[in-house]
Amino acid sequence: MPMRPQLDRRRFLATSAALPAGLASALTLAPSPALGAEQPAGGGARLKPSLNAYSFSELLEANAKDPGKGIDLFGVCDFCAKHGFDAVDVTGYFFPGYPNAPTDKYIFKLKRHAFDLGLALSGTGVRNDFTTADAKVRAEGVQRVKTWIEVAAKLGAPTVRAFADSQAPYRNWHEASGNATREVVEQWAADALRECAEYGERYGVIVAVQNHLDFISSGPQHLSLLDRVNHPWCRAMVDTGSYATDDPYADIALVAPRAVNWQVKETMRSRVDAPHVDMMRLITIVQRSGYRGYVPIETLRMGRTGYDSFVEIPRMLAQLNSAIAATANG
Repeated sequence: MPMRPQLDRRRFLATSAALPAGLASALTLAPSPALGAEQPAGGGARLKPSLNAYSFSELLEANAKDPGKGIDLFGVCDFCAKHGFDAVDVTGYFFPGYPNAPTDKYIFKLKRHAFDLGLALSGTGVRNDFTTADAKVRAEGVQRVKTWIEVAAKLGAPTVRAFADSQAPYRNWHEASGNATREVVEQWAADALRECAEYGERYGVIVAVQNHLDFISSGPQHLSLLDRVNHPWCRAMVDTGSYATDDPYADIALVAPRAVNWQVKETMRSRVDAPHVDMMRLITIVQRSGYRGYVPIETLRMGRTGYDSFVEIPRMLAQLNSAIAATANG
């Protein structure tokens, strides 16, 4: 959850002195919520649309190979500002030099560009594998997350997305782990994520663990891992298209109170043949969970020959905005 800024004591006393006694006393006695505490539903800041830059993955990859083609992160920011997004989630893969950190010059140029457009940078993310039996690969993943925690802090982004699922060349976590038990693999992932969260706390950046249709494919699995990590700077990124259950909305509702970031997908399985997201139902769940802040959408090709990011993103944004407006006072 986004944290409330601390009010300077001198300014508070000066302000409260001018208030009626009863109101000043109430302000003095009101406690601040602890980081990670579940927030009450209703009230607070509105939900704010963000775009996950991965929606432009093909064009971003084309630009990385040939700067005269595709789009870069600056162009993604321009697009977001033009279409009325509040923020952009700038996936780490598309920074120059990834997985190494970009230069400070690049980071601050992008940060200033977003600021001048009125955009926040709502997060970033990396690839990592904490399910592999190879301890060296897990350690490399921890270091990568730490590197990008520092990048996020410089960007002013509050979260870094980390995976709790296997990565190529493995097909699934069973293969990656050498058929280790779920208990063993969860402990590997929890230990790695806890180390990342401890580092994130030093920089004011929350580690957001994404479900991705592999080791984490249900709400109870997501919460089990977070409970084992047991650190207030490690929370959930809820990928709405990556719970492989009969009722993914139930999984979303279960995990939503622990969410610090989102990936709202077009369909409930991130496949073109899966049911399309019921945006009104989804945002009602988000609102009732007490979550406040950025809600990034992410569109994918999903094998569609006619896929066009410039068409699909505004269409999905309109659905999101409509649902946010309709549920704002619910």
